[in-house]
Amino acid sequence: MATIVVGVDGSECADKALVFAAEEAALRGANLRVIGAWGLPVSPGHAGGTPALNPSLVSAFEALARANVDRAVAEARRLHPSLEVEGIVVMDQPAKAILDRARDTSLVVVGSRGRGGFSSLLLGSVSQQTVHHAPCPVVVIRG
Repeated sequence: MATIVVGVDGSECADKALVFAAEEAALRGANLRVIGAWGLPVSPGHAGGTPALNPSLVSAFEALARANVDRAVAEARRLHPSLEVEGIVVMDQPAKAILDRARDTSLVVVGSRGRGGFSSLLLGSVSQQTVHHAPCPVVVIRG
């Protein structure tokens, strides 16, 4: 059976991507895989290596990602009760987390926060990286 992957982060664009992905999965008779990635922010002065990790900070970031995924899974099931939905939370860069789990899928759906322009050239974006490196078609949902 086909699988559709959608990345969520709690943003409005990610919510719209979820709705689109759930609708596509229901239309195609596909499973839906909801991916949430989290990581610890790196301070501007940090020059590589592994910073000392505060366990409560790690738990807070992971809990936020889990809450986003759980909410998205519940919403997808509310919209399409017969849909097979799987939620996955990983500590990773968002684009890498999506791409790693898109290898056996038929479609990837991501939201675009519309950053664009010069900052996008410097920072890159999840949607840009996904479009360029996904092994399957990608739909980018704009706000």
